[in-house]
Amino acid sequence: MQIPQLQMQSTSAKIGISSTKASQSIQQPSAKLDLESPKAQMTIRTTPGRLTIDQSQAWAAMGLKRTPQLIREAASKGMQEVQAGMSRRTSEGNQLMEIEKGGRVIQSIAARNSNGPEQSFNIGFIPPPFSVKVRYQQGSTHIDASPQKVINRTRAQKPIIDHQAGDVSISMRQRESLNIRVVNTEI
Repeated sequence: MQIPQLQMQSTSAKIGISSTKASQSIQQPSAKLDLESPKAQMTIRTTPGRLTIDQSQAWAAMGLKRTPQLIREAASKGMQEVQAGMSRRTSEGNQLMEIEKGGRVIQSIAARNSNGPEQSFNIGFIPPPFSVKVRYQQGSTHIDASPQKVINRTRAQKPIIDHQAGDVSISMRQRESLNIRVVNTEI
């Protein structure tokens, strides 16, 4: 006996996808630098130091004195010698007035006047220590400095961007199909 039987045959649909990748390149040019740094403004004021050296005491100790000082000292010493001489002569005159009292007055006066003053010897330093006077008045320095700002005229460069867009295309590679057949099968 024959029994009808259905035979079905199907084919699936197939989709085709093709894509082109996107590409991108970025270039960054260097910035254009333009910098200027002006010199700082500077003012320097100085007051010089003052050094004073007084050697007059040292020169005087060595006998090298100024003329006015030599004149003053000689006048003072002369006055003292005159007064000492007047005193000595007065004393000798008084002794001679009393010659009748006896004694050897003339011989003693002659012996005193014939011998000079006793010389003394002593160690000394010429010039004596600390006889040179040194004074120093310190000077000063005043500095005024004012820095100047940097002048910056730098220009940035825009980046160069190259972009290629990608693409996707979709197509039907195979259409779906369904075949149905009736087949008689014998049993």
